[in-house]
Amino acid sequence: MADRSDTIASALQNTLRPAAFLDRDGVLNVDHGYTYRPEDLKLMPTTAAAVRLLNEAGHLVIVVSNQSGLARGYFDEASVRQFNAQLKEALRTLGARIDAFYYCPHHPDGKVSAFAISCQCRKPQPGLLEQAARDWPIDRVRSFLIGDKDDDIAAARAFGIRGAKFNATEGTLEALVRRELARGAR
Repeated sequence: MADRSDTIASALQNTLRPAAFLDRDGVLNVDHGYTYRPEDLKLMPTTAAAVRLLNEAGHLVIVVSNQSGLARGYFDEASVRQFNAQLKEALRTLGARIDAFYYCPHHPDGKVSAFAISCQCRKPQPGLLEQAARDWPIDRVRSFLIGDKDDDIAAARAFGIRGAKFNATEGTLEALVRRELARGAR
């Protein structure tokens, strides 16, 4: 017979889902340097296949991205939302689903005063992941982050999940996702 705490833990475990946190520019789409215009969206090879694998495995797919171009005044938040919507739609038409986007608009050297701050959401800090965990029922034990920079991996560590560094010259996103899903199944 289970006591009340075991029942609660069991109920939570049944509702918690693993998350795949993915950096945006350089992982999902080609990074043109402060990429924000929908017409500049070009998916990295195998992005759709990788996201479909995550969807089929039952992972939440959550994009976490530093967008310092906001603080630098290169573009506005509407542009970020528009680009993210275009990315989401492009993947949807290919049978892949992104569940959520989180981005950090801050940079301490920014020119836009509202965003020219040090914060807890700019990777390598874990704030974006923490916000996602407040919004979604995330099982951290089975979750991971894929990014193309050391700051991405540091954010994963700070959040208490594993991180995998993606390098497009060394392999595909689909292959890396397959490896990470296999690691989580052990």
